[in-house]
Amino acid sequence: MTDYPGQFPAPEHFILHISDTHFVADSALLYDRVDPDKNLAELFEGLERVNARPEAIVFTGDLADTGRPDAYRRLRELVEPAAERLGAQVIWVMGNHDERVAFRRGLLDQEMDDTAPVDRVFDVNGLRIIALDSTVPGHHHGEISEEQLAWLAAELATPAPDGTLIALHHPPVPSPLGLLALVELQDQERLAEVIRGTDVRGILGGHLHYSTHSMFAGVPVSVASATCYTQDLNVVYPAARGQDGGQSYNLVHVYGDRVLHSIVPLGQYPTTYEMTPEMLAGYLAMSAQQRLEAADASMRA
Repeated sequence: MTDYPGQFPAPEHFILHISDTHFVADSALLYDRVDPDKNLAELFEGLERVNARPEAIVFTGDLADTGRPDAYRRLRELVEPAAERLGAQVIWVMGNHDERVAFRRGLLDQEMDDTAPVDRVFDVNGLRIIALDSTVPGHHHGEISEEQLAWLAAELATPAPDGTLIALHHPPVPSPLGLLALVELQDQERLAEVIRGTDVRGILGGHLHYSTHSMFAGVPVSVASATCYTQDLNVVYPAARGQDGGQSYNLVHVYGDRVLHSIVPLGQYPTTYEMTPEMLAGYLAMSAQQRLEAADASMRA
């Protein structure tokens, strides 16, 4: 990929952040309307048409709508070949709709009846990504136990070369939707005490089914919307309404001094203008006078 002059260097890392796929058993439609498989397939089809090559793909939970083994199998069969073509490793994170035993068996090849939290650490070319299980079996709110906090503190005691991103399902942020207060991450200050002052550079979350950003313990939080359905924020408080539209995913570019989160909507839309790589190369090859003349001709057209 050609670099063009600007104020910023190329990013050190590129991560794809996807959330809330909610795959349904037996390829059924979610709420008799949404096709989660189709939406995710279109996401990867669009990504593979361009020259974006993420180092890792992070899924922040609610991968299967009811934790059914068939849903995890189909999700894995779709994602892993696409990730291999992109040259990216896949990082699965538990969500409140997921089931730990089926999650371990279906996505991690762990043949065990282990119901302990699924916490894992990944080294992505010097960038540490910690998958933190914030789920509570049988409930929709989030919690992080004292044992998990101690484990996280021990891991963060040693800084990573390029810093750390924490990925968890329940983001530590407020919400304009009253309903979500019932299913938020509880006891957030305990997590803040562990994170504050460490090399954590960003927190990736899901769960909300809409994109949002905030700060937590001095760290930016970025929530990716869902690929299945989204929350309508234009509702009478404290109501909630799921809608089949506005689905998106996030591109995460990690620079030396900042982390950039960009929201990409799913779907195809009419073109208003287009500058192809060939056109841009031709424009940059022009002299300053030629650029002025080209702009003038365009305005007269």
